[in-house]
Amino acid sequence: MSELRFRVVETAFKKKEAPVEVPSERPSEYFAKYVFNREKMFKYLPGNIYNKLVDVMDNGAPLDRSVADAVAEGMKRWATELGVTHYTHWFQPLTEGTAEKHDSFVEHDGKGGLLEEFSGKLLVQQEPDASSFPNGGIRNTFEARGYSAWDPSSPVFVVDDTLCIPTVFIAYTGESLDYKAPLLRALHAIDKAATTVCHYFNPDVKKVVAYLGWEQEYFLVDEGLYAARPDLLLTGRTLMGHESSKNQQLEDHYFGSIPARVAAFMKDLEIQALELGIPVKTRHNEVAPNQFELAPIFEECNLAVDHNMLMMSLMRRVARNHGFRVLLHEKPFKGVNGSGKHNNWSLGTDTGILLHAPGKTAEDNLRFITFLVNTLMAVYKHNGLLKASIMSATNAHRLGANEAPPAIISSFLGKQLSEVLDHLEENDSDDIITISAKQGLKLDIPQIPELLIDNTDRNRTSPFAFTGNRFEFRAVGSEANCASAMIALNSALAHQLTLFKEDVDALIAKGEDKMKAILTVVRRYVKECKAIRFDGNGYSDEWKEEAARRGLDCETSCPVIFDNYLKPETIAMFEATGVMTRKELEARNEVKWETYTKKIQIEARVLGDLAMNHIIPVATEYQSRLIDNVYKMNSLFGEEKATKLSSENIKLIEEIAEHTIFITEHVNAMIEARKVANKIADERGKAIAYHDNIAPMLEDIRYHIDKLELIVDNQMWTLPKYRELLFIR
Repeated sequence: MSELRFRVVETAFKKKEAPVEVPSERPSEYFAKYVFNREKMFKYLPGNIYNKLVDVMDNGAPLDRSVADAVAEGMKRWATELGVTHYTHWFQPLTEGTAEKHDSFVEHDGKGGLLEEFSGKLLVQQEPDASSFPNGGIRNTFEARGYSAWDPSSPVFVVDDTLCIPTVFIAYTGESLDYKAPLLRALHAIDKAATTVCHYFNPDVKKVVAYLGWEQEYFLVDEGLYAARPDLLLTGRTLMGHESSKNQQLEDHYFGSIPARVAAFMKDLEIQALELGIPVKTRHNEVAPNQFELAPIFEECNLAVDHNMLMMSLMRRVARNHGFRVLLHEKPFKGVNGSGKHNNWSLGTDTGILLHAPGKTAEDNLRFITFLVNTLMAVYKHNGLLKASIMSATNAHRLGANEAPPAIISSFLGKQLSEVLDHLEENDSDDIITISAKQGLKLDIPQIPELLIDNTDRNRTSPFAFTGNRFEFRAVGSEANCASAMIALNSALAHQLTLFKEDVDALIAKGEDKMKAILTVVRRYVKECKAIRFDGNGYSDEWKEEAARRGLDCETSCPVIFDNYLKPETIAMFEATGVMTRKELEARNEVKWETYTKKIQIEARVLGDLAMNHIIPVATEYQSRLIDNVYKMNSLFGEEKATKLSSENIKLIEEIAEHTIFITEHVNAMIEARKVANKIADERGKAIAYHDNIAPMLEDIRYHIDKLELIVDNQMWTLPKYRELLFIR
């Protein structure tokens, strides 16, 4: 082992868990300690201001400037009591991360001194530079003005000495430059469309809310080992590295005992998350070594997205306090499972959950079936868009790799619901819809109580599976902003529900009974969207062929998949729901193509640098030692005997030469291919060139580097290996 690698690995293995300061209170007592939630609002705001702000938050009432001034004053009092000195508008630009510019509360007092001030104007609006964020051509570099505007529906919170204000981010000309603005529009659209459909069944419904429960998978690696791997540091994944003799094949890590250092990290993370109002609930070992998962309780979709973005930032910070680095890349290690972020999505009203079965009455079941089938219709019509919403250069490594859903969107319902829909399709009568409740399962073990079995099983190969009272959108990647998938899904369903109401109202206008009209339209939809339903093995080659026959989007090229955003039906849907305009969609696609290109470009540069400056020198040095050994054997034993004794070394010398020649030639070819691709002015064309011509070279070069790793003397190899990276001591 090289001296540097030895020191790094030894230091990593000697690390002990950092002490965690555990609060003396119960979690319920310190939950949201650093959040300006309703409890704090009630305490720090005048009663009439509190009521007006709640009306803004719950009902979308306009925010009066005088209300904003009073809220800002109350916020400042609360924050300064916590030692806060700065504030920032916290927003989500098109970078997959968050952004913030910190300003202090201080202003001139007009007497040569300073005073602490925070007005409603500063709370409601800021003007960060818009030119340096991805904008897809909406803004020129010399047109820098952009605005961030407070989102009252997501509570303000404190991190360290800074008051963080969740905001939208828009261009000077009004187009959205972030994820939050279109997400809020999509949630408003689904509220409006779903509420009108709910009135068929219950006129008292006032509001429909989209809920989201994300499951965040991630890897941990020792910080010293991370720093010794430039590919991890610069790209988030290992661009080379032969898999360890033991990885996940024994399936002993999944749900196993959590290592002590990791448990300390998790405890610290959970405490800080709870203090920030993130209702974390679940933690466990995942399938791959060093892979883990955390999940919160379900929340309203907009808040859940904010909390996930905050959580990813918090994970990175807390991990470093424990000598770890968090890897959120979807596929940081080849040969073991990658990481996803399952988005559990559902709809609820002020009277109950819409996607909950069985109901107490046939009408309740019809309501459930109505929303279920309309969801399937939305997914069927826009399956390509939903795939585009979760696709990225990083997630492409994970999808369809026998560990995550394939890059074909389909929906799993389970045997019972599939039979219900099949019955609707095949039977034209007005039968009462019946759906069985959970059934008991008795085991032949006296001390084990009866188990309640759900009416659907799980299918981990399905990208969009129904799991009892929600759909689980499993294809979302671990480092993605959940908003991307939620914008597409909620917008598509809002549009579909609007069309559904038009179809039903048309039948009612012709004199048909309301419930019969609903059933007639639902039955037609069941037949129309049947192609999206698939309960089998999504990994199989047979399914790929079947999906193509059904007309589902089977494209695998990431840049081409993004075309789904610019299909006429997609643009029409987004514009009809008021979520995004054609100009905004075109701009976002420019950003997506450019981001794809840059990520592959960075990986190619890093791999080329490591290959020529780490791998080739080490391999040739080892080769020289072998050659020297052969010459010494010749001088000692004579040519004939030495040739026999050195035959294995001679083979290794030749094998090293073959690998190093291939690597050198293909690194040079990759550089030339980049030069050609970089001359393409069109962002889409450039991204396709990088996908088709350069990305495959990364794998070809890697293959030969990984072969060299098995040949070269372990003491000479400079980079930490998988067996060192993947097993926390």
